[in-house]
Amino acid sequence: MKRIVKWVGIFFALVILVVVSLPFLINVDQFRPTLQSDLSSALGREVTLGNLRLRILTGEVTADDLSVAEDPAFGKPAFLRAKSLHVGVEIWPFLFSRKLIVTDLMIDQPEIALVQSHSGDWNFSGLGAKSKTAAAVPPSTRTPLDLSVKLVKISNGRLTLRRTVGHWKPIALEQVNIELRDFSSSSVMPFSLSAQVSGGGTLKLDGKAGPINPKDSAMTPVSVSLKATQLDLVRSGMNDVAPDISGLVSFDGRGESDGVTMHLQGKLKADQLKLAKNGTPSARPVEADFSVQHDLRKHSGVVHQGDLHIGSAVAHLTGTYAEVGESVVLNFKLSGPGMPVQELEALLPSLGIVLPAGTSLKGGSASASFSMEGPADRLVATGSLSLNDTRLVGFDLPKKMASIEKLAGIKASPDTEIQVLSANVRSAPEGMSAQDMKLVVPAIGELSGAGTVSPANTLDFKMSAIVHTSGLLAVVGNTPIPFTVGGTCSEPVFRPDIGAVVKGEIKSLQGDVGKAAGGLLNGLLGGKKKN
Repeated sequence: MKRIVKWVGIFFALVILVVVSLPFLINVDQFRPTLQSDLSSALGREVTLGNLRLRILTGEVTADDLSVAEDPAFGKPAFLRAKSLHVGVEIWPFLFSRKLIVTDLMIDQPEIALVQSHSGDWNFSGLGAKSKTAAAVPPSTRTPLDLSVKLVKISNGRLTLRRTVGHWKPIALEQVNIELRDFSSSSVMPFSLSAQVSGGGTLKLDGKAGPINPKDSAMTPVSVSLKATQLDLVRSGMNDVAPDISGLVSFDGRGESDGVTMHLQGKLKADQLKLAKNGTPSARPVEADFSVQHDLRKHSGVVHQGDLHIGSAVAHLTGTYAEVGESVVLNFKLSGPGMPVQELEALLPSLGIVLPAGTSLKGGSASASFSMEGPADRLVATGSLSLNDTRLVGFDLPKKMASIEKLAGIKASPDTEIQVLSANVRSAPEGMSAQDMKLVVPAIGELSGAGTVSPANTLDFKMSAIVHTSGLLAVVGNTPIPFTVGGTCSEPVFRPDIGAVVKGEIKSLQGDVGKAAGGLLNGLLGGKKKN
């Protein structure tokens, strides 16, 4: 029995000795030219590897570093650089027949640059094409290589996406982890990707790609589910086309691409959204159900569905966008009928719309219909806006119009009831204008006019009021009382134009001008009209 144990011990000792010695006895680096050549042939780019070492126990061949050459049309820096490459191999075929069968590739801490030219071509478009480097090693001296890769894995990488023209900021992804299974140029391959977005946010993709387009790998069909969380539009560089818009965007959707057009649909949520240069981040999130058809080369597309949700308020956005030079030109339609006013109030600051200080809106509904056209950073919106049956809490309009109150005997009120507020509105980078404005306030009457609001929220309106109470109307009848609105949105200043009242009244009289003027002045000074 002791003899058996002794021989078993000797046997295992010899096995261990062989396993430990094999890496020193077998010069695996002799396969480096073969591996470089076959990888170069498969990728259509020159591939350079560092010294190869064999790890028997793990069935790996490791290389000190890895470099994949860039497409010459995009410059000389490498397309991919990595600190190390781990090549999984089948050990027994290698030991007994010196056949290197590659089962998986693991690339550690690579730096990958994805670059798109003005024509729409990518620097990886030519991957997979035949390369001159494939013939670098004569066939007679090459050891057979079976490149049947079950798993390609990239760990802790850095991926940069940029353009060769224009002012577009690069988008950088950190801590990139990619898995590609059952690699084959002629079949569909499952893949996954996770990454941190430099500047804020995370990305996660799961899907299938393939077969690889032999003429342009960038046109390979893809089916993917995409989830993004808290992407910072400004710091990440993802919103270079409209720098005034900021916020944290999350979305969950699916996409299908034939290599030319991507159809993307899903749900989007924007927190701390700011839509105007003079706006402030909204405290209320905006959500959207969207469906987009996007041209991958032209960077243009069609928004078939854009249902915007602000609480229970719903608006519909549809239209087109297209990259023109260094701008993205938009042509959108926005329709929002019967939206609850209070749901929209929290969004007003993000649009640069300021209510009078210390006030709020309560109750009622709002309707909007707008066309939005032009470059995304200089967008012009025109359309109609109306509010119905709402109340401006904390704003005493009769008191603000004190001079008119004294003339017409309007009673003060802590809030302003608004029956109707409607206008044709134009919003542009130089400010906002309102035409055909109509405001029906039961406590006063009907106010109408037009004016502008500057980017600094300075008001310049010329208005008139037909008062529904007694007082001045006893003198001037239904004659409108003209007034101006100046100051700012937070502190509006109302100034009635008495001179215009006098001038208009005198002009309208056919009889004794002096008598009419005297009666008018008597009424203005508080006197009683004689019977």
